[in-house]
Amino acid sequence: MQENLAAIDIGSNAIRMAVARLDPQGNLEVLENTRVPVRLGKDAFTLGYFTEETIQMAIGTFLRFRNLAQVFNAKHVRAVGTSALREASNSHILIDRIASQTGFQVEVISEIEEARLIHLAVQKVIDLKNKRALLIDIGGGSVEVTLSNENVLSVESYALGTVRLLSKLEGSNGRNLNFNQLVSEYAEKVRRRIQTQIGAETIDLCVATGGNPEEMGRLRKRLFKGAEEDRITLSELEKLILTLERLSLEERIEKLRLRPDRADVLLPAAVVLRMIAKVAQVKEILTPSVGLKDGLLLEMSSAFRGPPRPRRDQIHTSAIKLGQKYQFDEEHARFVAKFATRLFLQSLSLHHLTEKELLILEAAAYLHDIGHFINTIDHDQHGYYILLHTPLLGLSPKEQEILAHVVRYHRRESLSSTDEVFKSLSQSDRAVVSKLCAIMQIADALDISHTARLQDLILEQHDHHWKLILVSPDPLLLEKWWVEKKKSLFQEVFGVQLTVEVWNGS
Repeated sequence: MQENLAAIDIGSNAIRMAVARLDPQGNLEVLENTRVPVRLGKDAFTLGYFTEETIQMAIGTFLRFRNLAQVFNAKHVRAVGTSALREASNSHILIDRIASQTGFQVEVISEIEEARLIHLAVQKVIDLKNKRALLIDIGGGSVEVTLSNENVLSVESYALGTVRLLSKLEGSNGRNLNFNQLVSEYAEKVRRRIQTQIGAETIDLCVATGGNPEEMGRLRKRLFKGAEEDRITLSELEKLILTLERLSLEERIEKLRLRPDRADVLLPAAVVLRMIAKVAQVKEILTPSVGLKDGLLLEMSSAFRGPPRPRRDQIHTSAIKLGQKYQFDEEHARFVAKFATRLFLQSLSLHHLTEKELLILEAAAYLHDIGHFINTIDHDQHGYYILLHTPLLGLSPKEQEILAHVVRYHRRESLSSTDEVFKSLSQSDRAVVSKLCAIMQIADALDISHTARLQDLILEQHDHHWKLILVSPDPLLLEKWWVEKKKSLFQEVFGVQLTVEVWNGS
């Protein structure tokens, strides 16, 4: 059975829609690609809100897209908004009016989710396996810089979007060397942050996405006789910047055959891309014609191809990368994650949780000590604040919130509903946090010495109580004593008695 899907990307410089057919084998065939130059970012980044004129233009675009969806019989439509919708104070009004007049429900997604979906699209057309890749998505409001291999390693968002830069620097009218210098100086402010993110390791592959990099690839072929238009070298990018500098806006439209809404933003995009490429020390940038809407289509199609791929690898990769950023004890973190998982799987009849909660537990086990980076005293609370403001790829906002609370309470001997932070959770989420904390406290206690002496464990039910058997050739006197001291939350949450024994194989 074939299904037609539609994805809508509400960007800061334009609104795009792609319609694709999903065949029974799970392959996507793009039937229609359309773009309407509604510059939401012009309002969002100068006024802080959308004017009525801009709102009417956006609604008119969605009415047109609704007609397209009907023509192609696309019954499954997903629309997402990025930087401009994240920042405008009256985004909720625009979203509500789009829903009431067209029936389309718009989601405002985070920079992290935007980068993840773009990575999904790039991964489909470029082999990232065993390569350290740098993905640069140049949008109208922001630039997302993603380090990846098969999984996303890190994502940083920088306020270097082309429409935003034009809005801030429009006094130069987007032409001549002066404007290039202004953009370069503005971009220079984040050079050090980007350098820190990329690090000292070699970048094997650099990929730029967005309408501007695609245009650069096309101009590269036309102006510099490049054989392909899906890439541009750093030296060609330098030449393109010089060419754009010498031309007025009108000349760019006439001589380079650029659309008006591309002619003004191409120069700041090229300057920003050059700066990041130099920091990364790459000589060539790939410019595949994929973007956010393509990632959306792939995500939507997975629902028809069967169960989604496990998220574990992505969540683990993100957690390890974040832990390294905050200089965690990786051996200890992996130990706690391993034995927290063992405890979770051996106590299913106690907690009745699912794989979703197991993923949160594993992430919490990796990251429970990252607050030490700020201060050892109250490191649990410092870790909580870090995780509230640093999303992990693969976790939903609600899962992220639970993760942060597990880290906050992983040392507590009892969780009280009088705690204002704990009380802010729903009753069901409080139960989940309590159960995960109870399990993780035991796992953490098993490596109190940070020497990873435990070889295995067995958690089993004996009549009306549970027994935890620690397997090791060492006597584990310290570990056994600390588990006995920290088992009270486990007993309280699950309503059982827990005894602890050490078995050395004799």
